[in-house]
Amino acid sequence: MVCRSLVFMFFILLGIAPAAARDMAGAGDLKIGMTAALSGPVSYLGRSMRAGIESYFAEVNATGGIHGRRLKLVVRDDAYDPPTAAHNILSLIEQDQVLGIIGSVGTPTAVKTIPIARAHDILFFAAMSGASILRPVDGDPVIVNFRASYAEETDAMLDVILARGIRPEEIAFFTQNDSYGNDGYAGALRALETRGFQHGASLPRGRYERGTLDVENALITLLDAHRPIKAVIMVGAYAPNAKFIRLARQVFTKAIFLNLSFVGSAALKDALKNTGQGVIVTEVVPPVTSNLRAVTSYRAAMSRYGGGVTTGVISLEGYLAARVLVAGLRAAGPRPSRKDLITAMHRLGSFDIGLDEPLILDARDLQASHRVWPMVIHNGAFEPLITAIKP
Repeated sequence: MVCRSLVFMFFILLGIAPAAARDMAGAGDLKIGMTAALSGPVSYLGRSMRAGIESYFAEVNATGGIHGRRLKLVVRDDAYDPPTAAHNILSLIEQDQVLGIIGSVGTPTAVKTIPIARAHDILFFAAMSGASILRPVDGDPVIVNFRASYAEETDAMLDVILARGIRPEEIAFFTQNDSYGNDGYAGALRALETRGFQHGASLPRGRYERGTLDVENALITLLDAHRPIKAVIMVGAYAPNAKFIRLARQVFTKAIFLNLSFVGSAALKDALKNTGQGVIVTEVVPPVTSNLRAVTSYRAAMSRYGGGVTTGVISLEGYLAARVLVAGLRAAGPRPSRKDLITAMHRLGSFDIGLDEPLILDARDLQASHRVWPMVIHNGAFEPLITAIKP
């Protein structure tokens, strides 16, 4: 007892609260931080990611936790605002003393939060973004990804487009005017180049400002190109994408519209109402109706712990990412430091979370999954377009 008191006194002298001292010493909850959009234009994404993560955490806690310690997700709302996200992650690290970060939503927020995670040498895991900033060529030990990249998604889109006999010259782009839109666009250009088309930058590209529905000028840009447009690759949020599709279909009557997973397919379908037939979304998780073991467990966990949030691909992504993080936490030992957790994630190697094939995390590849599932709206519901694509 005297020894424990001396330890607490030591932490108090350092300005660390006793609760934080217990967590750092290996007692109490294992706290994981999350900054995401719980309000604002993409709040559906943040709330869904949180529900999926918390459902698996609750499932683990119900069976005794990890090495006898409960998991706790500490969540802060950034409303998809980069400066707020930066403030949040600093607070999570310094005030809440979280062990790692999971499930951040978006590329513009990642631009601001990654340097902070790097400076504090804390795990930045499973951001809901396929951006290249999260996948540096030379690697970054603090950044570990779950999902396929935007480059892999746009590559899958081109497989779909070209399989339909559409030529590269008949493709156009609609993108958010920020780092997210730019990254998805750049990924598509690289995918075109690998197929021998070197003039991607000459294809029409309309843009809109983040947080707005001002898509009319983007449509005018495509109209001013005075060329046949049969496919539009879309890198945006669900509301502006839906508005653009409704308007563009009046002009480009035979075009197909392909959206990155970040759009939030359920929200996009609802926003399109009866105008969504044939719209495509590339997903980075299996269909929620799948009989895969992990997806079956997800549906049961959401039913029990999801707080009324409807099942969908975003919460499934959060749930699956949480399963991977828990594998790392178990491997990190009963009293892990932040560095221990990063090391454990890097050393997971080949492991199975119930997706019918192993995932891999090691020093050579810090992205667990590379699969893409193109889905299409058919008769008011999403259905698999083709067999899952493996880049």
